[in-house]
Amino acid sequence: MPYLVALLAGVCVTMSLGALYQLTVAPAKAVTRELEEIKSLQPSPFGSVARRRRQSRKQKLGDLIQKLGERVERGGLDLHGWGRTLVQAGYWNPEAARIFLGIRVALTAALAFAGLAGGILFDTRLLTTLMLGLWLGALGWVIPSWHVLRRRRMRRMQIRTALADALDLLVACVEAGMGLNQAMVRVAEEIRNISEALSEELSMVNLEVRAGTPRDRALRNLAERTGSEDVEALVSTLIQTERFGTSVGRALRVQAGSLRQKRRQHAEEAAAKTTIKLVFPLVLFVFPALFVVVLGPAVIQVVQALTNMR
Repeated sequence: MPYLVALLAGVCVTMSLGALYQLTVAPAKAVTRELEEIKSLQPSPFGSVARRRRQSRKQKLGDLIQKLGERVERGGLDLHGWGRTLVQAGYWNPEAARIFLGIRVALTAALAFAGLAGGILFDTRLLTTLMLGLWLGALGWVIPSWHVLRRRRMRRMQIRTALADALDLLVACVEAGMGLNQAMVRVAEEIRNISEALSEELSMVNLEVRAGTPRDRALRNLAERTGSEDVEALVSTLIQTERFGTSVGRALRVQAGSLRQKRRQHAEEAAAKTTIKLVFPLVLFVFPALFVVVLGPAVIQVVQALTNMR
């Protein structure tokens, strides 16, 4: 039984690492490979065929997962909350919620089936096999949501870190005589190397305004897509400034100062938490080694003395 548990744990860890690799590294490599095929001086006649085949397979797999999510949604599961969470995590596809649900169901079924098959293959008891399938199924249900929530948290942190610098650039652009929309476009271009997420959000605001959406509605959409308190405060400031006709540059300068102070406070808070976080590594790893080095010779001498007294 311990060998079975260790084997299945290794399989689960391997599958999880493979999934994370496919979600992070594989898309970038695929884009690089596509660009190399396109930019090649003598492109192979089979390159476009292979590319279309890969795209066709991905499209078929995506359609299958989406249909699975639609069928589960018809069963009465509400996806509105997860749809907003996925948007805040950076998944802007209108069908992202259904695809996410399909991935959860498919991964749950696959891991549960793997657990049951492994239990039957190694001839374990029925209760152990059922518990193993249940735990692996629960793991398959939790992994996608954990990944989405982690991505949303990292995206919010990235936006919050770069927002103060973006506001400084926005103040400089507005005070130089540019309009607010043009200033957002320029800031989105300049801030891309620091925070790609914030650059995409500012570009989306400009696209919505160009498409005919009122500016206040586009700014509210920005706050909903990010889910950040700092962005919500900035959006409220801009809407009130536009409504009452006050100076945009002055309001942005005040908001930028507030964000810089808040960022400094977050840094001080993280530095203060460092001492507490270091307690556990010290107690678990450093102090035992120090005790062995300091008390080891004394303990050996005491043991030898007690042995000689016999």
